[in-house]
Amino acid sequence: MAILTKDEAKKIVDKVLGYSKADEMSVTLNGNRTGNIRYARNNVSTSGETDNMSLAVTAVFGKKVGSATINEFDDASLEKTVRRAEETARLAPENPEYVPMLGPQKYIETGAYAESTAKINPEFRAQAAFDSIDPCSKKNLTAAGYMEDSAGFTAIANSKGLFGYNPVTSVEFSVTTRTADGTGSGYASRDYNDVSKLSTKEATEVAMNKALASTNAKALEPGKYTVILEPTAAGDLIGLMMNSLDARNAEEGRSFLSRKGGGTRLGEKFFDERITIYSDPANAEIPGSPFAGGGGGGGGGRFGGGGVDGRPQEKTLWVENGIIKNMSYSQFWAQKSGVKGTPPARGFIMQGGNQSLLDLIKSTQKGILVTRFWYIRAVDPQTLLYTGLTRDGTFLIENGQIKYPVKNFRFNESPVIMLNNVEALGKPVRSGGVLIPPMKIRDFTFSSLSDAV
Repeated sequence: MAILTKDEAKKIVDKVLGYSKADEMSVTLNGNRTGNIRYARNNVSTSGETDNMSLAVTAVFGKKVGSATINEFDDASLEKTVRRAEETARLAPENPEYVPMLGPQKYIETGAYAESTAKINPEFRAQAAFDSIDPCSKKNLTAAGYMEDSAGFTAIANSKGLFGYNPVTSVEFSVTTRTADGTGSGYASRDYNDVSKLSTKEATEVAMNKALASTNAKALEPGKYTVILEPTAAGDLIGLMMNSLDARNAEEGRSFLSRKGGGTRLGEKFFDERITIYSDPANAEIPGSPFAGGGGGGGGGRFGGGGVDGRPQEKTLWVENGIIKNMSYSQFWAQKSGVKGTPPARGFIMQGGNQSLLDLIKSTQKGILVTRFWYIRAVDPQTLLYTGLTRDGTFLIENGQIKYPVKNFRFNESPVIMLNNVEALGKPVRSGGVLIPPMKIRDFTFSSLSDAV
């Protein structure tokens, strides 16, 4: 069984730490039951379920660090893994950026675990797929979709008395629908911790409507347009910006937050005053991990970096009324800078308004509605200029109404510039593990056309 209780997990990590002969030792114990179902051309192609538990040990002698992992939990195997980590550490060169491990910490309970999701079985997955495939078949549309559900836990501990435990569940669903002639395509995605909030039928109907409406798209000249970005599209670009709020990169001159001549632009106004972004691991819609590092918690907006960090995750204000209020710090860079240092967030919440997506469309005299972006790549990291393609439903808006589908574009745009050109923000919704509103943006740059559907 991949999910251990807090007491069961603590018993294992305490046993592992009891074997230690190192100056310091940390342990990360992960367990996860993951299931999935995939379909294409209105037929299920694969389905499966995995159940796994693994343990990672990090041993430290001075500033020499070594690690070992295992998925066997008898006493002999656990002790052997500790010895292997210690042996590796003794052979390793010193890590000049090593930071001593933390002592005991206080962690909040985030509410990221839902029993309804943990109980998902093959019959549930089959019904979810049927609820998506059946309406497409009846309208002569072709569906390709994927649903993945997981239930698991992460426990972290070290030889200085730190211990943390976080159970988490998640379910992610996406579907693409195509018309029989191949000229129309629609897309929708949903992700939750609690599967009772998911309706694959409702999501598929959104994708179906887009596919039927996007046939025989017309070409428009590339250029600067007012755009309405649905949350899936907006989240892609804003997430890339949030991943760039790193203090070290800024202080070393490699970031859009770097100041010419040295220093950072922390505290400066970068965006429209309506832009406020924060993270909160206890948020009921996107609950996250109570501790940094070691896995677990919410989805999108991850900042990378593995291993045990152990710093508590707290509600953090990143942007307030357009002003950069915080940057993220590794433990080493926080110590070097002589500050407490905020650990990277695992998700974010962007405040918006009360308007619906339809309200934003109705308020637009002329513009482009974008369902999502695809194949996004960095052009200039220091200005956060990105390029990519629109896909699966791009439409011309005139006089507050969808006029007709248009061929897809390649865009060249920076989220920094984009958030200075805000016309309106809608009501935030969960998309890709973040809470983000649909956005109405002026002067969005489309550089060329794309033949992709």
